[in-house]
Amino acid sequence: MRLIPDVHLEQQQKLMITPELRQAIAILQMSSIELSEYLRQELEENPVLELKEDEDSHESHENEEISRAEDNSPLEVEWWEYLLDSSDVGYTGRAQRDDRTNTFEQNMTVAPTLHEHLLFQLHVSMTSEEEQHIGSFLIGSIDDNGYLRITLEDAAASLDKSVERVAEVLELVQKFEPHGVGARDLSECLLLQLKYTGRLCPEIERIISHYLDDLGRGRLAKIAATLRISVKEVQRMADVIRTLDPKPGRQYAGVNDVRYLVPDVTVEKVNGEYIILVNDGNSPRLMVSQVYRDMLSQPGLYSAETKQYVDERLNSAYWLIKSIEHRRLTLYNTARCIVDAQTDFLEKGIKYMKPLNLKQIAKKVGVHESTISRVTNNKYIQTPQGVFELKYFFSSGIESLSGDSCSSLGIKRMIKEIIAEEDEQSPWSDQHISDTLRNRGYQISRRTVTKYRLELGIESTTKRKRY
Repeated sequence: MRLIPDVHLEQQQKLMITPELRQAIAILQMSSIELSEYLRQELEENPVLELKEDEDSHESHENEEISRAEDNSPLEVEWWEYLLDSSDVGYTGRAQRDDRTNTFEQNMTVAPTLHEHLLFQLHVSMTSEEEQHIGSFLIGSIDDNGYLRITLEDAAASLDKSVERVAEVLELVQKFEPHGVGARDLSECLLLQLKYTGRLCPEIERIISHYLDDLGRGRLAKIAATLRISVKEVQRMADVIRTLDPKPGRQYAGVNDVRYLVPDVTVEKVNGEYIILVNDGNSPRLMVSQVYRDMLSQPGLYSAETKQYVDERLNSAYWLIKSIEHRRLTLYNTARCIVDAQTDFLEKGIKYMKPLNLKQIAKKVGVHESTISRVTNNKYIQTPQGVFELKYFFSSGIESLSGDSCSSLGIKRMIKEIIAEEDEQSPWSDQHISDTLRNRGYQISRRTVTKYRLELGIESTTKRKRY
């Protein structure tokens, strides 16, 4: 076959994701807090962008200056306040009583961590310098849950001390608050809490030491037969064990990592109608600087490179403002459709939640399903029923015998209410719950009831039974 070089034209269509389109997609799925941080970063990088001042704040600032200019009256001296003070004449009189007490906790700016709390108790305890050194090493080996993650042998080898001496200091550390800290396993943690709260008895100690796994699996009859006590007594001790904290250090872990939730959309009922408010007040309002726009209208004053740079920055600024407005409109239209579809939920509660999917909302808004998925990602809405994630309203459902549809969230709430009304000594099975829902008009199998019950974190019939 002979090869001949040739040139031919071919027309194709390709979907090219430009940097501007990629930026618009990223802005669409940002939350209000993330958007505010992103816009502040753009303000620092793009000199064309400026902050747009609110007219109300500008007018209030002008009114304040006018009122200050008009107020030229001399300062009036309140003599009774001066005489009441009388501190400059050497007589302080009766000190004013202040019921507020200045404590150490009120002056703290950062909450202490678990290790700081334990070290503080170690330093104020009557210990020697050697015990301080060993105790500091052991406290440093405690994880955020409160468990000691080093063996006594390894600690003794690192400190060049005897194992018995390290064990004595560990016993001292285990007396600190929170109770149970410094334990090496779950059984020791629970026993320490019972010991220092005065609730430890031989039966509970045997259950925790040897039958903790059977207790977690609900094998109360087996434990009662082994210990030769009644099942009711075993259940009473199990209730005591459930009050203990398996991770005592958790109350100090991450106390400074507080993340506030700011709703992106607010729904309010005004005159019988639900109003949608997009929460963009915290985001900086951007505008394009007039100075840089005038630079392009004055040819000859600036070089070609300068004009090209300003032109690129202007296009980037215009596209950014356009993307923000597109995000706001898409978020508003999506929230509007969700509110219209879930009006019964806003009025009556979660049992009246209707099944909804992304395809239905995308069809009403006039966009693709992926756009609805992005605009509802990591965004929250404040409603009269509480604050929910936007994706919370998308759920599957079933149709009742009467033709009404109910979401899976509503079915779960019904199952939870049915179990709450049962007799604790004779709890209902999943089949009985399925029959109860069928009598209410919802055809649900036993396996579906079991699935929803496990998702709710409700135990089985044998574990719910009370003796």
